[in-house]
Amino acid sequence: MDVILVDDQNRELGIAEKMQAHREGLLHRAFSTFIFNSRGKQLVQRRAWAKYHSGGLWSNACCGHPLPGEATTPAAERRLREELGFEVPLEEAFSFVYRATLDHGVTEHEYDLAHVGVFDGVPRPDHSEVEEWRWIAPAELVKDMAANEERYTYWFRLSLPRVLEGRV
Repeated sequence: MDVILVDDQNRELGIAEKMQAHREGLLHRAFSTFIFNSRGKQLVQRRAWAKYHSGGLWSNACCGHPLPGEATTPAAERRLREELGFEVPLEEAFSFVYRATLDHGVTEHEYDLAHVGVFDGVPRPDHSEVEEWRWIAPAELVKDMAANEERYTYWFRLSLPRVLEGRV
């Protein structure tokens, strides 16, 4: 799979193989999807242990990379369907850039476009991607994340405060 290389303004620079981009820490386009239900609870997932990085950590509903030539919002909707088995319209909420050295020799350097949606059903996760999932009240999530930061993915810890602005 290829990812889209970008500059810090999200302007496309080219394409790289996904693992090459992650080994070399190349800045590339990504998305993070945050799902809430109508009662205000947030859907979180525990990444499958077999993932190429951050396995077994709790994170936002799903993440991924748009394919070359694919717009980001449809890519986020596609990935939500692939990982969690449901479709909802998503809205782009904000973007952020981060760089983090993770496990297995991976460096995430992403221009991440955060998307938000509402879903009241029951996810049907792909268990090769998702170990488990749950709905959680944002205040409880914030409290647990503060007490147990090592249980959560780096990008989720970084982006959650902005996602929750005006929600908690």
